Amino acid sequence: MAVRAIRGAIQVDGDSREEILEGSAELVSAVLKRNDLTSDEVISILFTATPDLTAEFPAYAARLLGLTDVPLMCATEIAVPGAMPRVLRLLAHVETDLARADLRHVYLRGAAALRRDLPS
Repeated sequence: MAVRAIRGAIQVDGDSREEILEGSAELVSAVLKRNDLTSDEVISILFTATPDLTAEFPAYAARLLGLTDVPLMCATEIAVPGAMPRVLRLLAHVETDLARADLRHVYLRGAAALRRDLPS
């Protein structure tokens, strides 16, 4: 099995605990489902949030999904002028037999505009 990295992002409607947890859970679930992965195949996940999202740690949603023994970390995206607001991103390191070209990176809701080159 190879170690691969999968990217993903989701734009949430606001900076509330519920919206961050819901968006983060939706993103993690979509990454796992679209790449046919189980939690045992996840090595680690780095979450980032734009500076306007501070009400909750995105990683907490992954814990609620059952990723209790996976190393998780949260960080703040750099504040680039004009960047899309309210975006949660992840970089997941996984063990998989998928070739790099077969990985499905996941961009949901408004964040889909960040990667129009990817299939939905």
